[in-house]
Amino acid sequence: MTSSASPAPPLGSDGAVVVVGGGPAGATMALYLAHQGYQVQVLESRQDLRRHDVDAGRSINLALARRGIVPLTELGVFDQVEPITIPMAGRIVHATDGSTNFQPYGLDGDDAILSVSRPGLNAILLDAAEETGNVSIEFGQRCRGVDWDEKLIVFTDSGNDDQMTQVPFGTVFGCDGANSEIRQAMQRVNGGTTTIEQLDHGYKELEIPAGPDGSFQLDPGGLHIWPRGQLMLIALANPGGDFTVTLFMPYETPDGKDQPTGFDDLEDQAAAEAFFAREFPDFVELVPDAGEQFMANPTGDLGTVRCTGWSRGGDGVILGDAAHAIVPFHGQGMNAAMESARLLSRRIAESGDDPDHAFTLFEMDRKPDVDAIADMALDNYIEMRAGVADPDYLIKRELALELERRFPEVMAARYGMVMFTTMPYHEVQERSAEQQRILTDLVAGAGSIDDIDFDRARELLTELGPLPAEV
Repeated sequence: MTSSASPAPPLGSDGAVVVVGGGPAGATMALYLAHQGYQVQVLESRQDLRRHDVDAGRSINLALARRGIVPLTELGVFDQVEPITIPMAGRIVHATDGSTNFQPYGLDGDDAILSVSRPGLNAILLDAAEETGNVSIEFGQRCRGVDWDEKLIVFTDSGNDDQMTQVPFGTVFGCDGANSEIRQAMQRVNGGTTTIEQLDHGYKELEIPAGPDGSFQLDPGGLHIWPRGQLMLIALANPGGDFTVTLFMPYETPDGKDQPTGFDDLEDQAAAEAFFAREFPDFVELVPDAGEQFMANPTGDLGTVRCTGWSRGGDGVILGDAAHAIVPFHGQGMNAAMESARLLSRRIAESGDDPDHAFTLFEMDRKPDVDAIADMALDNYIEMRAGVADPDYLIKRELALELERRFPEVMAARYGMVMFTTMPYHEVQERSAEQQRILTDLVAGAGSIDDIDFDRARELLTELGPLPAEV
């Protein structure tokens, strides 16, 4: 994709095209708009991450899947992103006795998700946007409200909350996160609903340091998971040899637990150290200061944002976490946001001079999909923290991979459809539910997949028809 030779006409009435938020969603949206010829102003509340360190406790690497790779490729930046990624071809499950089990994502090892530096990816997108010559970016600008009648956005400087600036706009794209000011301003005058579903589990970031000479202390080629029923650790490799680790756990110790396994109940470093030694002994061998890290790093909340009313005529639209924040357990928050930017860009290109129509169709198309991935992300939390070690799950997973090998035109595992295709999320959810019923039927009474009637399996899967098409 290349930039338009001449500027495109304004999306709405006369005025600037403003993107509020310069994270992955906002930077991707700005880059798509720039390639269509629009002059874009990006206003970001945080400081420029290309010149300032990322906040402590904030995830510094993410899982990049096909839904993110496709937009990056279309925008001509994936070749710059790929060198800062580490492929992960499967899950590496850590049992309490220290043993590990590798569970590949695909049949032949070719399917892999990419561990990528969040600030590194974001920096590449920001650089690419500026290099188009169509995008200007200002940092430290926090949105405080919108006057839709006068078409002005109010910002304060992050260093001085008393210093207010009014920025005129023709069309505003709200990419300002789960607590979006643009969404709130839109719904105050436009109606719509927002529900925030808070989990009773939180998360805390930790780190496995690099070994001698920057070596990896664990295999970097997999997503490491320590499943423990109601809690889990996950670890993703960074290019410097270290791993970003996330502990997911309830705030309060579940009933029936003799020892504290809740954030609120681990009140001091000694309690935290005892917790890690009990639940994750092999992890403690790699991270002797786990208790110290636990006490020093903040605990983050987890929640799902679902809302309606994503736009106000042709004046503004929201996307990314502002419209559809999800929990991180399917690795799709960033990927879904960048895919939303791609699909919204397509609607804008198709709409000609009717952004109101483009934004309305975007919400109609996308809302069922983001609701579906929100549900699947919650489901995947249960799978990751408990299911990956469950015998019933393991035989179904082995059978699903074998059916995919034998009948690839009609069978694909849900994880693969989510991570390695651009099939619409809601169609993936529906297809997966139908396939799960078939798997449950087929494994009933089976001790292993050697006991499976594959002729019957083919018949049941063929009745479902072909897999959903990619978009």
